Amino acid sequence: MQALSKAAAGKSYTIKWMFGIPEVLDKIRKCKIDEGSEITVIQNSGRDLIIRSGEKRIAMSSDAATRIQV
Repeated sequence: MQALSKAAAGKSYTIKWMFGIPEVLDKIRKCKIDEGSEITVIQNSGRDLIIRSGEKRIAMSSDAATRIQV
């Protein structure tokens, strides 16, 4: 298991667990991304990430991504 912030671009991962600010988690879950979801890291610049799950794409800071384990 590793933090999503350390994930490589172009690879797919399964989310093992998430925690953090409830408002941020609510936005992620509204996109139907939760524990057990398969995601693909589109871009990881070190400061922020873009991930995809199905047709949904989400941009997030690496601080938020550190609280998601894949």
